[in-house]
Amino acid sequence: MATSQLTDLPSRCDLLRSLHRPGAPLLLPNVWDVATARAVVAAGFPVVATGSVAVAAALGYEDHEAPAHEMFAAAARIANGVEVPVTVDAEAGYGMEPDELVAALRSAGAAGCNLEDGDADHVLGDAVVQAEWLGAVRQAAADEGYPLVINARVDVFFGPMLAGAEPGTQHELVPEALERANAYLEAGADCVYPIGLWEPDALRAFMAEVRGPVNLVRLPQAPPLPEMAELGVARVSWGPLLYLDAMARFTAQLGSLQG
Repeated sequence: MATSQLTDLPSRCDLLRSLHRPGAPLLLPNVWDVATARAVVAAGFPVVATGSVAVAAALGYEDHEAPAHEMFAAAARIANGVEVPVTVDAEAGYGMEPDELVAALRSAGAAGCNLEDGDADHVLGDAVVQAEWLGAVRQAAADEGYPLVINARVDVFFGPMLAGAEPGTQHELVPEALERANAYLEAGADCVYPIGLWEPDALRAFMAEVRGPVNLVRLPQAPPLPEMAELGVARVSWGPLLYLDAMARFTAQLGSLQG
């Protein structure tokens, strides 16, 4: 990364953090390469966010199977290709020690990152251990004078959603999600990301007791953006949805070429 961008990185971090405004959510259509990142910027979005599923697929891998160095190289190309803050989906940190992870993110030009509390099979890790690890990441970044924006994923709702949990069951998961979210915020996370949370009652209960900014995914079944804003959501991302839609359209176009 160019020296000028390294010098500018703290201001990009500060700008990203300032855009987490509960009630006026930062919209993050997730990208997977420089072309899609530039399209997001050209459309007027102030921040670029990568998505690990799409980036890994563009590199030829399944989610959680791409080597860390390839994922960080892709993130660096994106950060070098745009003039706005870039927040990087760093999965669960690739097994790196906090100082190593922070160094990789800084070298890639990441203003922020997502860090998961579940593994590749969506099995949740210990909440206390995760909070301690997030605190160590925060401290490692502070030691480098790097105001990295940490978005801590809370995967309590994600595994059950993927497994086809019955509608109306998310509310019973809210207490555990809140315990994790508030512990991560106390440890130094800037925002928490209860991925898969969408049921209105559960969402309202979560938003009423969480003690910091919240990121939601714009799932098709989720409340519309104005309702998310009314609840105080600070950040909305699309995860792999735009990538999957783009690939579906591309596949349909290929079919039409044959006749």
